[in-house]
Amino acid sequence: MTFEELKALDHQYTMQTYGRFDVALDHGQGATLYDLEGKPYTDFASGIGVASLGYGHPKWIAAVEGQAKKLAHASNLFYTEPYAKLAQQLCQRTGMSAAFFANGGGEANEGIIKLARKYSFDKYGLGRANIVTLKNSFHGRTITTLNATGQDVFHQYFFPFTEGFRYAEANNLESVKEAAGEDTCAVLVELVQGEGGVLPLEQEFVHDLEKWCREHDVLLLIDEVQTGVGRTGSLFCFQQYNIHPDALSFAKGIAGGLPMAGILAGERCRNVLTPGTHATTFGGNPIAAAAALAVLEEMDVSFLRQVNEKGAYLREKIAALDSPFVEEVRGLGLMIGIVLKDGVDRAALVKELYDRRLLVLTAGPKTIRLLPPLVISQKEMDTGLNALKAVLCKEERV
Repeated sequence: MTFEELKALDHQYTMQTYGRFDVALDHGQGATLYDLEGKPYTDFASGIGVASLGYGHPKWIAAVEGQAKKLAHASNLFYTEPYAKLAQQLCQRTGMSAAFFANGGGEANEGIIKLARKYSFDKYGLGRANIVTLKNSFHGRTITTLNATGQDVFHQYFFPFTEGFRYAEANNLESVKEAAGEDTCAVLVELVQGEGGVLPLEQEFVHDLEKWCREHDVLLLIDEVQTGVGRTGSLFCFQQYNIHPDALSFAKGIAGGLPMAGILAGERCRNVLTPGTHATTFGGNPIAAAAALAVLEEMDVSFLRQVNEKGAYLREKIAALDSPFVEEVRGLGLMIGIVLKDGVDRAALVKELYDRRLLVLTAGPKTIRLLPPLVISQKEMDTGLNALKAVLCKEERV
């Protein structure tokens, strides 16, 4: 099939809910993708942070293939080995107490919202269901998580939204207190606001927020959908902040490319969701769980150290470009934001990067977001940096 034939098929038979780039991807290896014609693209996007082990990883392939030959699906009416082992790994490596498995980030965030509200209902009864989130946050595209998202641009079309959310300024505990009140059961935050522009929260604010939540029996919920599973240089980002959340959500990179997400709950929340109060047909799917076990097996201390080293290398090299377009380079691990100066045509720069076969993402109003596979090689990083230099430093255009 040619690219034009594929594009025509898409336009005829799929809902046009995505502004796709004019690239048809066919296969990949490492952190390099290839289109239908075999042209290579350096991947600084990893399927929006999903392909944690890149493409063609032999251990991941073996895990998926081996489980597919045994059992593809059983439902959660029965025990299967992969999800139980995965829950054990996640809990032992995070200090959390229990896991629930789902399919995507929005669904995982719906789950921790339900958990928080039931925790409060069980203990205090009705009237204590409000959840505070941060302005500029993003928590998903379901009716509930759209309203949990602290950006007005997402609060349109789909009225009425699920009620019970108020918004506070990031890095401002007084703002959180003002938004909370006696009807609040939880605070939900991203430690690095991804879609908002790759904005890490301040350590002091996060520590003070945890203390305040403990004092008021308000659950501290961490959205690790994008920051988790090695992306920021630790298995989960909260581990770099030296806090212990009551519950967290995860998704994206956990199964290295297969749809999987979930919740991890601390000890006081492990038994909140009981039979009949929360469920999903595909959660804990054996193939996805086997893939996730292969991902976690790779993410040892050495692997995570390399993620930090690669991230530092990329941020340093990009900052040293002295680009007339770039205001700031920020992020943690291999979650990197290139913040452009006011007035810069970001769409034009991104198109030029794609023309030079570098796949990137955007975030917030003026940020180019980089989420390369965590296994990216030195050669692939340098190939991407050369493309960034050519575009951001106004060298000859392609």
